[in-house]
Amino acid sequence: MVEPSSFPKPDDKKKFVRDKFSAISGRYDLLNSLLSMQIDRYWRWKTTRLLAEFPAGPVLDLCAGTLPLSLELTRQAKKRQVLSVDFCEDMLRAGKKALPEDDRKKRIFPVCGDGEEIPAPSDTFHGCTVAFGVRNLARTQQGLGEMHRVLRVHGKLLILEFSRPTNFIIKPVYSFYLNRVLPFVAGLVSGDKEAYEYLASSIAAFYEPEELLSMMREAGFSHVERKPLSFGIVSIYIGIK
Repeated sequence: MVEPSSFPKPDDKKKFVRDKFSAISGRYDLLNSLLSMQIDRYWRWKTTRLLAEFPAGPVLDLCAGTLPLSLELTRQAKKRQVLSVDFCEDMLRAGKKALPEDDRKKRIFPVCGDGEEIPAPSDTFHGCTVAFGVRNLARTQQGLGEMHRVLRVHGKLLILEFSRPTNFIIKPVYSFYLNRVLPFVAGLVSGDKEAYEYLASSIAAFYEPEELLSMMREAGFSHVERKPLSFGIVSIYIGIK
């Protein structure tokens, strides 16, 4: 299994993650729906609902991948524009190819860029969303600082990320699924078991909720809070600039 600690330099982790996402980009959406039993759609819906006070104007979808959250952001608000940034071009290409032929296609703007050096001016966006991407940043604190920089005053950051359930019944079941079932099934479908072994390892090594909230405060965010979903399997972290 690939352990996050095996990446002594941030750039080594960055290259590994980019290469792995490139390798599975063609089947990424299929696997997400299959492995989460489509609960991932609910998680994105719930996250997007928290930006309801900004129904128009620009929003940043960081670590946008194949654009599923960008699609939900534009579905829920008909006047919202989304800059969709990801450092893996193959993921963006796969997502762009699958965009529906409706008005949302004109309001989603995919850009290949680094979440630690966001290609956007300061004070630009009403909201910034990051779905399952903060774990993959090589320099998390730097990335949080960049998210703060590009948000307008009173803008909102929403981080949707895997977390570790603490319920004594759910915890062992989830651990077995994450470490045994998911890599095996995903390896069969995608042909790259290592990518999903990394997923399990990165979740296990990720910050405790209070640590991430503290890092958000350090980056300049206020009113930070966490909303656990699905027995704590995922969490939405909220911060205001």
